[in-house]
Amino acid sequence: MKSMHKAAAVAAGVAVLAVGVAAQTIRINGAGATFPNPIYSKWFSEYNKLHPNVEINYQSIGSGGGIRQLTAGTVFFGASDGPMTNEQILAAGFPILHLPTVLGGVVPVYNVPGVSAEFRFTGKVLADIFLGKITKWNDAEIRKVNPGVSLPDAEITVAHRSDGSGTNYIFCDYLSKVSPEFKKTVGVGTSVKWPVGVGGKGNEGVSALVKQTPGAIGYVELIYALQNKISFGEVQNAAGEWVRASTETVSNAAAAAAKAMPKDFRVSITNAPGKDVYPISSFTWLLVALELEALKRVR
Repeated sequence: MKSMHKAAAVAAGVAVLAVGVAAQTIRINGAGATFPNPIYSKWFSEYNKLHPNVEINYQSIGSGGGIRQLTAGTVFFGASDGPMTNEQILAAGFPILHLPTVLGGVVPVYNVPGVSAEFRFTGKVLADIFLGKITKWNDAEIRKVNPGVSLPDAEITVAHRSDGSGTNYIFCDYLSKVSPEFKKTVGVGTSVKWPVGVGGKGNEGVSALVKQTPGAIGYVELIYALQNKISFGEVQNAAGEWVRASTETVSNAAAAAAKAMPKDFRVSITNAPGKDVYPISSFTWLLVALELEALKRVR
């Protein structure tokens, strides 16, 4: 909570400078990642209770949308789970602060009727599923890492994000590190061209697709899987351990990165080394313009 108060204070401060108002209601518009939306909504609400004259309106539209709106000057702050590239910052035309707020984990969620056991996935199995190479739930590669589980001879329906998404970035960043073929075919980005599957907008959309489609698999932020009561599997980490996403295992992924954090805070912690580390973990960032002139043009 303390770190979020600092982040909101930064946004409130720049808003006051931009509009030149004091002791009036200050409305701060932001937009971006759906990944942290549940906790941002809570934190912004709590901040408003402490500071009733400051209203923070956050649109959960995806990381790509947040970057575009910040660049276009339609919001005071953006939010993204994938750091902006040097090219994106250059295109914006003003310096942008990447402010890490929270950590999160992206989990493989699935809906396989008749299977109560918790699935295990290696990075290669996940990559091959999302490349369209593994198409059945009883594929030999899935059976190999799930011994003793009775797997159905059922088609896999891949669900992925249809919008520009930091969750895409995190998931693809991980798969590109563990699968050279995935890196070459799909690559890393907030928006990528998926070889197979159906698209859903936001973590909400992918959650709904998986929940409503027997045989489906997708990827969402941990909180969406928990809120929607969707099954999600353990993932093998760089140390060869089977790890389930949790507050502790995601935090472990950040521990090594914190020791060598770059000055601009743009860092990837997917497939991090170490014991009891969940491998599909990431920071999420607030994006704030650092020039008064850039803030003045917000409309």
